[in-house]
Amino acid sequence: MSKNYKKLALSIAFDAIGMIPIPFFDLLWAPTSGYLMTKMYKGKEGKIAGIISFIEEIIPFSDFIPTFTIMWFYTYVFHKKEDDKIIEL
Repeated sequence: MSKNYKKLALSIAFDAIGMIPIPFFDLLWAPTSGYLMTKMYKGKEGKIAGIISFIEEIIPFSDFIPTFTIMWFYTYVFHKKEDDKIIEL
């Protein structure tokens, strides 16, 4: 499996975590998702996606938006970016 598809699987998993309907979970997950997004996708696009991910997770009832998966498609389908590091924590 290429790194691109590993990152897609991770993106889907992070989007699923963001949909967990636990009260106040978003207060913890919103900054975490923003941070993970900036680590998964470098540069200006990653920073913008991190901000969008944070906002999407902190706003009630917007958790259904698959921000990580959308960013993966933007990066690897629409812009055809090559393999890169999966996450540097």
